[in-house]
Amino acid sequence: MNLKALLKNITVKAFLNEEDKNISSVCFDSRKAEPNSLFVAIAGTLSDGHAFIGKAIEQGATAVVCEILPENIAPNVCYIQVENSHSALALIAANFYDNPSEKLTLVGVTGTNGKTTIATLLYQLFNKAGYKTGLLSTVAVYVADQRFDATHTTPDPLQLNYYLYLMIQEGVQYCFMEVSSHGIDQHRTEGLQFAGGIFTNLTRDHLDYHKTFAAYRDVKKRFFDNLPPTAFALVNSDDKNGIFMLQNTKAKKKTYALKTHADYKAHIIESRFDGLQLRVGQHEVWTKLIGEFNAYNLLAVYATAILLGLSELDALTLISAIEPVTGRFQYAVSPTGVITIVDYAHTPDALENVLKTINDIRTHNEILTTVVGCGGNRDAGKRPIMADIATTLSDNVILTSDNPRNEDPETILAEMEQGVQPQHFYKLQTITDRRQAIQSACKNAKKGDIILIAGKGHETYQEIKGVKHSFDDFNIVKEYLNLYQK
Repeated sequence: MNLKALLKNITVKAFLNEEDKNISSVCFDSRKAEPNSLFVAIAGTLSDGHAFIGKAIEQGATAVVCEILPENIAPNVCYIQVENSHSALALIAANFYDNPSEKLTLVGVTGTNGKTTIATLLYQLFNKAGYKTGLLSTVAVYVADQRFDATHTTPDPLQLNYYLYLMIQEGVQYCFMEVSSHGIDQHRTEGLQFAGGIFTNLTRDHLDYHKTFAAYRDVKKRFFDNLPPTAFALVNSDDKNGIFMLQNTKAKKKTYALKTHADYKAHIIESRFDGLQLRVGQHEVWTKLIGEFNAYNLLAVYATAILLGLSELDALTLISAIEPVTGRFQYAVSPTGVITIVDYAHTPDALENVLKTINDIRTHNEILTTVVGCGGNRDAGKRPIMADIATTLSDNVILTSDNPRNEDPETILAEMEQGVQPQHFYKLQTITDRRQAIQSACKNAKKGDIILIAGKGHETYQEIKGVKHSFDDFNIVKEYLNLYQK
């Protein structure tokens, strides 16, 4: 593709050695540079791509996009100076893959909790409705029926546009994607044409990155600010931040809620461990999903389906058939009658929602044991809050390691323990080894008891000192309950 076509819609501050070169590939990692490639120098959180411009040129790059021009200018290389390399990369990636988002119906889901569930359920629903559908989520990427492993909630712009390009090749008509605050802040979704945006809720998360809740909120709002007039903006109006998201959007404004006035309303008729009975509008529907938080997720799915042209009855019929998402309130009953729930809840609000759901459904004649930890190299401020919620809303709590990453797991657990109120210390046990913690919960559980294993959900690894070790909460709890049965 010629260089000037790649630079479409990008404001160029300076163009040195201007020439309309033919570009064979685009990269922002100098190690992936090759002959006739375009290298985009990005200042990241760990390293600055500007320091690797020379390396990219050595490997064959013939064009460089950067915010700061290097001191040494190679004679046969084009240098394009821009205001923001992140933004330029996103627009270049879209141009390189011929703007694939314009050729399908793309809907983004943002908020703190519920993004994965809503995007995945929409993928399921539109598949069942007979459409070729794509998914970009924390758990996996699907191009129609072909699965790819996910590396980020919102992939980098090159990956993102590549997957969308593959979807076009496969005839995909609808794509549903999670839009993370990191993705918005780093301009990964810039240049994409969205047909709609969904806001779930906003609670404390990622403050290690955004520093303040207001900054985190405002980044989410930017997604809706940038939606075109042809799109819809669907928000949860039971969350006080929902209407805030709509303040400056040009998109068609729509709301959903369980408790306040909204365009789309639902009411919980019955909530059990095996599902929910909902009244949506004038109709009732039974679904396999569990809890009030999933009632919100299902209502968002229903509203989106209607906004995209499905009939009310078709949408509800399809909702009754969709399956729960892996690692999101993943429920099972062992042969010994022990109830196990594995959930990704890794924020205070998510953990509180799951525990309140369990407490609303249970008889309270059984013991509820929560196994939970907090990730390393992330917002440390939520650690004592998570432990306080767990010990307040559970009968027993085992604090354990999550993904410690490059932190000392003992330090993380000590910080969690600081949030436990004195009257709840009798409930508390700390077992650093996550496998041993799960084993202990299983060994002590009797018929009817409930074990919640929170924090990792769908993840099939545990990250320690930069190494990802094979680890799956659900498989491990199944293994130990089978052993206990014997």
